[in-house]
Amino acid sequence: MDYEPKILSGGDGRSDDQIMAEHDRRGKGAASAFPGAEDSPLVIMELLQRLRVKDVMRDHDIISVVRTDSMRFAQNLMKRNHISGVPVVEEKRLFGIVSVNDIIKALEGGWISEPCQRHMTTSLVVLEEDMPLAFAIKFFQNYTFGRFPVLNKDRDLVGIVSQRDVTRVLMQELTREVARLEGRGAQSPQERAQPPRSEGALPYYSMRQFVVVRNDLSSAGKAANEIKKMMKEAGIDAKIVRRVAVAAYELEINVCIHSLGGTITFILDTEKATVIAKDRGPGIKDVDWACQDGTSTANDWIRSMGFGAGMGLANSKRVADSFSIQSKVPSGTTVACEFSLGKS
Repeated sequence: MDYEPKILSGGDGRSDDQIMAEHDRRGKGAASAFPGAEDSPLVIMELLQRLRVKDVMRDHDIISVVRTDSMRFAQNLMKRNHISGVPVVEEKRLFGIVSVNDIIKALEGGWISEPCQRHMTTSLVVLEEDMPLAFAIKFFQNYTFGRFPVLNKDRDLVGIVSQRDVTRVLMQELTREVARLEGRGAQSPQERAQPPRSEGALPYYSMRQFVVVRNDLSSAGKAANEIKKMMKEAGIDAKIVRRVAVAAYELEINVCIHSLGGTITFILDTEKATVIAKDRGPGIKDVDWACQDGTSTANDWIRSMGFGAGMGLANSKRVADSFSIQSKVPSGTTVACEFSLGKS
């Protein structure tokens, strides 16, 4: 099957990782509609990183056709179900998609009675079920498609995700988060100032290392999620957890898409949390330039996927209490972000 993406324009080009920079320029004074809203960009970014494509996709009642079905049959199926396209699937394998445009061409060309396999679209853009939801958001921004097929690691079709699906789940999760923050706001200032640590919950020292594979987009973000889970179990303040999770995610994505692969190391002690990203090259020629908002070393393939906005290092530096970077061409790059557990 051909999964080569067709590069199309779509959306306003504003990616989720640019929320941080825009919020930083505007200031925090006006963003207090509910308790905790002062760090609302972190809340939104955390949701986009935590949720996976499989959390929003429709994995049941997938309406599809087979290759021998006629274009007329596909047209009627789309009309009855009020949808703008159907996947061509046999034994879970995705062969193509018949869209409204394909139907229009078939009607105009007089081949509406011919089989779908002759006129279906075979140059497909797909999502994988384990991809972070942030990836899906960028796909919708960068392509004009209203929905995407979702595949598993075996390349079987397991679902369909539309913009409506994404919006529905995000609204549900944001509503839950607002309710949780409002509940936290009902506490006294003294209660809010104290992290909910249980006796002995925070270890004196712990360390974990995660391997990041080059261009393995389906696994990107898993290290950040594990780091967030570790900090929550240790009873760390929620605001600090968010900041660490954002930095870990940004650095993990950078290693995945900009390097030859590497590791994310997380160190937690009684005073601070540290995230260290180390890759195997190719290195960065101008480190100061790479840390500025909007600068990127992304290649054309990464840009075609909707990434490479140039905010990864900038966002990591923005949320960390201490930030350092060392890079050597062609050996690789090491980035360290430290977070004091005493300030949120």
